Amino acid sequence: MRAHTAPVPPVKIAIDGPVASGKTVVGRALARRLCLRFLDTGTMYRAVTWAAVERGLEMSEVETLSDLAEDMDIRLELQEGEHRIVVEGTDVTDLMRSPQVELNVSAVSTISGVRRALVRQQRRIAAQDPLGIVVVGRDIGTVVLPDAAVKVFLEASLHIRVRRRYDEFRRKGDRRDMERLTAEIQMRDKIDSERADSPLRPAIDAVRIETDGLRIDQVVGRIQDLIAAT
Repeated sequence: MRAHTAPVPPVKIAIDGPVASGKTVVGRALARRLCLRFLDTGTMYRAVTWAAVERGLEMSEVETLSDLAEDMDIRLELQEGEHRIVVEGTDVTDLMRSPQVELNVSAVSTISGVRRALVRQQRRIAAQDPLGIVVVGRDIGTVVLPDAAVKVFLEASLHIRVRRRYDEFRRKGDRRDMERLTAEIQMRDKIDSERADSPLRPAIDAVRIETDGLRIDQVVGRIQDLIAAT
């Protein structure tokens, strides 16, 4: 008689870290290597901010923004090998890096009503694939996926993070100087770590990885080792 094999549960991998710690590029590379879906939850906060800008909403309208996030249908769709963010049928992936979105996304992400609405959507997305998913953000291991099989918290020095963001912006034609970027990253760190709802911090059972001096493939390899050990 053939033995019954228990179904393999979906693999959920949570990667958190501050801005420019490398979580997005590492998470995307890991997902490709493991043939899993990839979700950068930061893009969902950008999607809400983009929608608010499009509607001419004030970022101080907390209840209105919370209702907007509650009503938005945000989907993760695979198109030509790339995971895209689709809002109400519109692909907004390339629309969420505008200066207005950059300026306001931090404020929007501190609104508790927005966070609660998006956490529900993030959990829904994570539960959809039978194989699993790699999810990156700032509260994945602590709030969104506390049951994730592997939790990682990426860290990097301020100098390295500023340099990474500087190089990223230069490739896009943004000429922001290092002094301005340093101030922006320090302010974002302060907002993320001090907000009342889901502040940025490592989960108790997260493995912390310092990414200074490591290549992307080296960080991905370390996470793969963690997955293999579970």
